[in-house]
Amino acid sequence: MSRVSVPCHVKGTVALQVGDVRTSQGRPGVLVIDVTFPSVAPFELQEIMFKNYYTAFLSIRVRQHTSTHTPPKWVTCLRDYCLMPDPHSEEGAQEYISLFKHQMLCDMAKVLELRLILRQPSPLWVSFTVEELQIYQQGPKSPSMTFPKWLSHPVPCEQPAPLIEGLPDPSRVSSEVQQMWALTEMIRASHTSTRIGRFDVDGCYDLNLLSYT
Repeated sequence: MSRVSVPCHVKGTVALQVGDVRTSQGRPGVLVIDVTFPSVAPFELQEIMFKNYYTAFLSIRVRQHTSTHTPPKWVTCLRDYCLMPDPHSEEGAQEYISLFKHQMLCDMAKVLELRLILRQPSPLWVSFTVEELQIYQQGPKSPSMTFPKWLSHPVPCEQPAPLIEGLPDPSRVSSEVQQMWALTEMIRASHTSTRIGRFDVDGCYDLNLLSYT
């Protein structure tokens, strides 16, 4: 599936303070980054790609156009997505991340604005953000490839003639194979029941004929 880059404007980062995170050290616990699309009509978001920089969790909200009679509304489509699995190591701290629309919690159609909410609760990392943000929408669909009709549903006049006389009719092969399989199972079960209590080696006695006095 093709994709097309969407021109966007990334606003300045806004720092928030939540819980017991202190801003006196010059480091907030939550950052908010708003992304607008001034030159693009409401579009269907296909992919978000960026480079992480010590962000532990990411939430995404989108402002969507619903209808002409109601104002656009904000919807949370991703909540606390983990970017750093271990807060005591740098795993995932500076990796490129791609998030696709099937990973989101809501429909990504008619997007007007995007909001990234970054969270880093660990005091080990002084600063965090996301870099090289890229937004993609679905590109034009490629024309479907047409196949000859005889590959899927052949009509009688298009069916190839049999190369050798006496070849089985393809429409009857499946049912005849099933009948043969059922008949084989019946014969096998019948043959097994007739051999109970009997040795197959020549010279051995039939246990049904033995009697004790």
